[in-house]
Amino acid sequence: MTEGAGAAVAAVRVQGLWKRYGEQIAVAGIDLELPAGRFIGLVGPNGAGKTTTLSMVTGLLRPDQGTVEIVGHDVWRDPVAVKARIGVLPEGLRLFERLSGRELLAYTGRLRGLPGAEVDKRATQLLDVLDLAGAQHKLVVDYSTGMRKKIGLACALLHNPEVLFLDEPFEGVDPVSAQTIRGVLERYTGSGATVVFSSHVMELVESLCDWVAVMAAGRIRAHGPLADVRGSAPTLQQAFLELVGARAQNTGADLDWLGGGAR
Repeated sequence: MTEGAGAAVAAVRVQGLWKRYGEQIAVAGIDLELPAGRFIGLVGPNGAGKTTTLSMVTGLLRPDQGTVEIVGHDVWRDPVAVKARIGVLPEGLRLFERLSGRELLAYTGRLRGLPGAEVDKRATQLLDVLDLAGAQHKLVVDYSTGMRKKIGLACALLHNPEVLFLDEPFEGVDPVSAQTIRGVLERYTGSGATVVFSSHVMELVESLCDWVAVMAAGRIRAHGPLADVRGSAPTLQQAFLELVGARAQNTGADLDWLGGGAR
């Protein structure tokens, strides 16, 4: 499923991307073009290859074969230009935990080459919008999971990237923090920027995204506008189960010992 070709440069263009670990194939030669200015969900079951794909697309992991372009720049041939244009919130984010939230933003902004006054202004705004102003002088090591996700998002947004990549950004996040993150992302894409985020929670993707790519066993099974991928299925969840070939499981016959107080 694809959209008609347009004059605009794609946010992400992937061609022939492969990654193997010994005999295990994590990503099996995928081709994918992600449109700019959209809220894009990369969905799939655990082990589908989502994190590996995002890691290669963002330059964190070198592919065995294939090319990746972000807004027209090759990730591996022109890494400086690419990194200036992207923000990344990876799964299992590691932060400089002995810095406070504000110090982390100040460090990140200056590392990006932003003027100090501009970094301070943007940091103040992000801390306020993400409800971290009250914890800005607290060490990151003492942040909760939700707070760590929010400060990581602030770092990823600080330089105003054209494309933002998020790997399971709502995993382990409380509902209040999730709603805050969601609001910031919707405002960001509303300005014309692109968000690409991975998830295996179909309800979340369906409520947030207007374009999706479905991945299973290292391959892209479908991609395009949400309505096209969903097709005649009542929900994205149902369409997803059909696309990945999920079978109805026998949940009772072999577990007749479970429950009822029997031992």
